[in-house]
Amino acid sequence: MDKEGSKISCLKFQKQESLIRDIIEKINMARVVQQKARFAEELEKEVGALLSCADHDSKRLDCGHCHFIATLRKKTANLIIKAKKL
Repeated sequence: MDKEGSKISCLKFQKQESLIRDIIEKINMARVVQQKARFAEELEKEVGALLSCADHDSKRLDCGHCHFIATLRKKTANLIIKAKKL
């Protein structure tokens, strides 16, 4: 998604997106895998809030996009966390 803002018109997504972008920036700036993994655990928590949204409606396009993005981010966080164990 571009930096000007997302096109998903959901207040919960907008709020979480701001937090998630900050965490992703911290992951990208971290030099040590252990640091990256700590931030990835935070990312997993914030993404989980989107995936467990009480207002989720599988028929809404915005919800589908939100869940798709959140799932990708969760997989990314899990990969970083697994890399710490190597």
